[in-house]
Amino acid sequence: MDERRRGRSDDEQRARPDRGDRGGRGRFMADRRPERSERLQGRFDDQRRDERSYQRRDDRRSDRRGDHLQGDRRGDRRPSFQRERSRLPFRDRPQHKAEGEAAAATPPADDLVWGRHAALAALEAGRPIHRIWCTPEMRSAAKFLQLLRDAKASGVLVEEVTWARLGQITGGSVHQGIALQTAAAETTDLETLIGGCSDLGEPPLLLALDGVTDPHNLGAVVRSAEAMGAHGVVLPQRRSAGLTGSAAKVAAGALEHLPVARVVNLNRSLEKLKDAGYRVIGLAGEGDVTLPDADLSGPLVLVTGSEDQGLSLLTRRHCDQLVRIPLRGVTPSLNASVATALCVYEVARRNWMKDIHGQAPSPPLQRARMAGQRDDVLSAKADDTALPEQRIELELERRDRAAERDFDQSIQLSP
Repeated sequence: MDERRRGRSDDEQRARPDRGDRGGRGRFMADRRPERSERLQGRFDDQRRDERSYQRRDDRRSDRRGDHLQGDRRGDRRPSFQRERSRLPFRDRPQHKAEGEAAAATPPADDLVWGRHAALAALEAGRPIHRIWCTPEMRSAAKFLQLLRDAKASGVLVEEVTWARLGQITGGSVHQGIALQTAAAETTDLETLIGGCSDLGEPPLLLALDGVTDPHNLGAVVRSAEAMGAHGVVLPQRRSAGLTGSAAKVAAGALEHLPVARVVNLNRSLEKLKDAGYRVIGLAGEGDVTLPDADLSGPLVLVTGSEDQGLSLLTRRHCDQLVRIPLRGVTPSLNASVATALCVYEVARRNWMKDIHGQAPSPPLQRARMAGQRDDVLSAKADDTALPEQRIELELERRDRAAERDFDQSIQLSP
């Protein structure tokens, strides 16, 4: 506060040098007033100190934002995030896209079919389908109501989604409220599979998958099962990988020869298999019986659990026996497809493989004949390969040698 305002005289102010500024330069202390050059130097020092503090503050801000380009920001009244973005090269600037553009940038899968007319044609033609997405309006439409009911009854997963979700699935295409994912192979129902395995000359072996969501594991299981002589696979409708292109590629052609049954509820299907004379054996790490000690005779159903949690608690209750594979290393468990392959090999070793030694060939596999499916395929192939009957008639005549002119072995040339 100014000393003059407090009513003090100049003598009193000179007598109190402690009331001056920090540098000892009181406003009214003429005897201690520094020279002009010293005052200017002090101002320059204060200015440099302020500039250094501003520079350190700018450096801290640029370090936090990751900006390595320093520059003068005076006069730039744009927001800070716009200034930092403008300093980056164009290729490093974040590109903000709209939701529609982001969805359109992701191409849909090759096995997807969308649109009303395309989906209707696929459903009416009986094309193998793994999954269907539709809006509530499309599911209640007159053209699709009964077709979707029949597809769901055959084991196809029908899911109601929003228009935005369908746009994400189809990559921003014009889906018109419905999209479906085709299967790489045809599927059948459980009753048909049981009936086809009842006429085999050997005990049937089926595989059931509980929560195997990886298509690569599904393809590996199908490949091992078909190679070792299994007769079919049971897949639940939900919480399971489908017969997509990835699974078919890993299966390496095994899906064309091994029948697959899609079921709505796996536990009810296991009860049906028990009623048909099958024994259900589950693969679990906490099983009471090891694989070498397990009874693997007769009609069997081997149940494999998911990759991370194994068999579900409800599925364990429907199993007649839980079998574990003894392990010696530090690894606590095996891959789902590897564990299934080991169990299928143990079943084959005790049955058809026990009489094979050296270079002896394997016995032919007795495949399950699906009712109304295999016969039609075989008859269609026979009709395509059959050639029309052709009759060729040859007429042979014996010529009279007397009427023939004898050659006298002479040639006459005319001029």
